[in-house]
Amino acid sequence: MASNSNSSNRMSVPEAKGAMNRFKMEVASELGVPLKEGYNGDLTSRQAGSIGGEMVRKMIKKQEEQMSSNS
Repeated sequence: MASNSNSSNRMSVPEAKGAMNRFKMEVASELGVPLKEGYNGDLTSRQAGSIGGEMVRKMIKKQEEQMSSNS
């Protein structure tokens, strides 16, 4: 299982990579996390996790809004 550890980092739709990176930078900015292009090993686990967590919350909210407007 660990032999192919980076497979979880591959996007199902490679064309979306740029949009996801922009989204990540936008969320980091909103949260006040100093995310930069390239190496970010100086971020704490809490800072890095807050970015991912907020991204997921925003994606779920958007999906819920789309689902409720389609009903």
